[in-house]
Amino acid sequence: MSAFLIGEKAPDFTANAVMANGDIEEFNLNDAIANKYGLLFFYPLDFTFVCPSELIALGNRHDALRNLNVQVITVSTDSPHAHRAWRNTDPNDGGIGSVPFTMVSDIDGNIVTKYGIRAVPNRCLYDAGTAMRATFITDRDGVIRSLSINDEPIGRNIDEHMRTIEALQFFEENGEVCPAGWNKGASGMKNTAEGVASYLKANHEEL
Repeated sequence: MSAFLIGEKAPDFTANAVMANGDIEEFNLNDAIANKYGLLFFYPLDFTFVCPSELIALGNRHDALRNLNVQVITVSTDSPHAHRAWRNTDPNDGGIGSVPFTMVSDIDGNIVTKYGIRAVPNRCLYDAGTAMRATFITDRDGVIRSLSINDEPIGRNIDEHMRTIEALQFFEENGEVCPAGWNKGASGMKNTAEGVASYLKANHEEL
């Protein structure tokens, strides 16, 4: 189960991918995320319905993610040629356009199996064998710090993924934990009995 990957190194993989410039190249995860935060964004299939809205939303926020030192990597079980055809299709025609991130091809399903997110028949709404709608966030050491999985009809909120990365970075920089609803610029909480009492005294009515 993928839940056990929290706190572990993200499983490495090498696979063909369509790069941001549209070329098909061999891609290695560890090389790509070295000294960076990773946003591994698995999705079911190219040329579908919820998926293009998610990838376009990722593309629209790519500059902001890059400013957070985040490497965006998307993965599905499509071929690299399907990825490239989808990139070459305008959003007005149901495509995603020239998105500025890597699109990995897991055509044999090895990567989604490693991450525990390969769809199983009769247990969810996905086509069997495809990637679930899963997101893994890694720190600069490649350790998984956050993961989320949605069933097929439910699109993800990219702003929430960004907030999670900002919270992780705040904790790393300040040593304070991020309470419910924390957003960049807000105060954190010292993870002591005194710290939680002080924070709740000041903020419990706004939570």
